[in-house]
Amino acid sequence: MACFFRRRVALQLAEVCGLSEDVFIPLISAVRVSKKQSAADLCVSVNSLLQNGAVAAGGDLQSKTQALVSQRDAVVEEVSAGRGVILFRLNKLILAQKLLEQLHSEPDVFGVKSELLHHLQGGRTLVEFRCVQSCERHRGLQGEPSASHRFKPRIFRSPVKTEQTTAMFGRLSFNLAALGLACTQICLFCRCGLQVYVQVNREAERDESVRSAAAEFFRRLEQSEDQALALWRQFREITVDQYKRIYQRLGIHFDHYSGEAFHHHQTQSVLDELMSQGLLKTTEKGTAVVDLSGAGDMSSYATLVRSDGTSLYITRDVAAALDRKQRFGFDEMIYVTDKSQTVHFQQLFHILQTMGHQWAERCVHVAFGLVQGMSTRRGEVVFLEDVLEEARSRMLNNMRQSSTSKELEDPEQTAERVGISALIIQVGHLQQLRTRLSQSESSTGTICFIILLLQSANELQPRHLVIFLMTLSHLAASAHRELPVKGSSAAVAQARLCLFSAIRSVLANGMRILGITPVEKM
Repeated sequence: MACFFRRRVALQLAEVCGLSEDVFIPLISAVRVSKKQSAADLCVSVNSLLQNGAVAAGGDLQSKTQALVSQRDAVVEEVSAGRGVILFRLNKLILAQKLLEQLHSEPDVFGVKSELLHHLQGGRTLVEFRCVQSCERHRGLQGEPSASHRFKPRIFRSPVKTEQTTAMFGRLSFNLAALGLACTQICLFCRCGLQVYVQVNREAERDESVRSAAAEFFRRLEQSEDQALALWRQFREITVDQYKRIYQRLGIHFDHYSGEAFHHHQTQSVLDELMSQGLLKTTEKGTAVVDLSGAGDMSSYATLVRSDGTSLYITRDVAAALDRKQRFGFDEMIYVTDKSQTVHFQQLFHILQTMGHQWAERCVHVAFGLVQGMSTRRGEVVFLEDVLEEARSRMLNNMRQSSTSKELEDPEQTAERVGISALIIQVGHLQQLRTRLSQSESSTGTICFIILLLQSANELQPRHLVIFLMTLSHLAASAHRELPVKGSSAAVAQARLCLFSAIRSVLANGMRILGITPVEKM
């Protein structure tokens, strides 16, 4: 519905400037609402008009504004000039009426089908999530991945989600053999697996033979030796089953699971292609590298082959990207990993472009942070499964102690949903919310649900939507205290009920986009 008002403003601009109204739709933005009553609702910057040729450089902006004033109608009540902007004040009665009408006619799709989001709904987007080490069973409490994991696939029309399972497999496999443990004994009890992983890393720091043995096992895996591959397949099958079980609890589904070893046999073709293009160079140390300097001086390069002939992480990533382009025919590919891999993906995209694959320009790395002080190799981790259990337990306890809690058919499930919702939003988002609410400047109005959704989609970050939903929920709670439905006259009660029903729809839609299942009562 925001587009209804944008289009009315764009129509007026088109008539005055002599351009198509479609030119102005993306130029119009909402005016932030301060604690004082705002004089305008929408605005368009003078710079954007200049850049699009709507206003000539050095032209008379005042005359354009005066011409717009004469175009006022029942929807646009007032037009004025601000500092570098043209301001438009809307008829609040029509604004409220149109918004509520659409919310009640299409409550489940409000905002999602907006004209502003149409450009996001074409083509196929591949979203790849890099999971944690094999036996870590989801290290919890990471910076921002939970909401991001859920938000990105839901904001695109035709997403394909993949999960790449990776592990320091050489070291782990070596120590399993040394301890005489079967992989099923480890993977079914991932805490024990983590202990083995920590132990072998400690030994590797002190004993060169451990590092050499692990590297040798990895070499055997790359050369497709039957015993090494069989062990890897066992690990992968059991680990993926563990992932699926926990992901299902979180409401996350992946279309494909893929491991690094899946692309081992494809790395040679990548190296052959690089060699044929004259891009792969051998160093004095015996490693194979690709020059990324652009000047041919090797001031920046990426190593693709070790001196012992084995491939690296980035080599397999190049092979994986080529394979996924061929298999899925994606229009855009988004990698979701922690921020420590930023340089890695810069090199990956550079290599693909150097090879002549222009689609690499549409590959994006979305990074999230990690909790300081945690280390898988040292065993300093928090298991996500423990966090989920703790969240459910606390929510269930709060519900039982609250005098306002409703009688529920399945309180355990409700507590699970509420607890997971809290984990999805996370401390990082809540801190941003507190900062935002403590500032004197306000947020935007409910008309901006669509605009903030667009902003979150363009930045591939859900925080704008999260902050909006939290702000709206606080405003709804305040309104509910000041505008009681029960005890009011029929007409007033009906109007207020209509308002709260609309708010509920917006909150529910936003939560679903974040992957949160709304609860009916608690």
